[in-house]
This record gives sequence, C-alpha cells and structure tokens, in this order.
Amino acid sequence: MEVFNANTRWGEFISEGVYKEIIELEKIITSADFKPMTENVELIALFKADGEQTKFTFSVIHATEEYCKQQEEMGFYNGWGSAFERLKVIVED
Repeated sequence: MEVFNANTRWGEFISEGVYKEIIELEKIITSADFKPMTENVELIALFKADGEQTKFTFSVIHATEEYCKQQEEMGFYNGWGSAFERLKVIVED
C-alpha cells in the first residue's frame, strides 16, 4: 500500500493491525501496526446515536508516553486529522 504526505511520497508500508473487538454500530477496537511508522498502538472508535446524528469518539493508546511524543513529532495528529476530513466528505455526500 502506498502512503503519501501532503507533498512527499513516503513509500510503501505494511498494515498488520488486528481487530480486537467489534460491536456493530457501537465500538471498534483495533491495533494499529502500520510498519515501519507505527507499531503497538491501539485505536478505539466509539459510536453513539444522537437523534439524526452520530457522536464519534476516537482514542489512541500508545504503549509509552515517549512513543506517543515520537508519533506526535512524526505528524500523527495531522495524519489522522486528514483521514477524518476525507471521511467527512464521503459521509456528507
């Protein structure tokens, strides 16, 4: 799979994440093993109906605070933020 920065091609990476728990329309818990950039990270996505909308909570658990800081320096928040912006466009269309 190819991965891209806003202006720079990073190259190929391997995704070996594992779904740990799925509750339909409520919760997804998965590991985020996007080698070589991210390993041993857990992602939690929670969904809750709120009238005609859905409340979405997304959490990321890093193994250590140091690893979390390293991921932040690599642009972790910008990467997920851009992924959610693309998802928003798809959902709203």
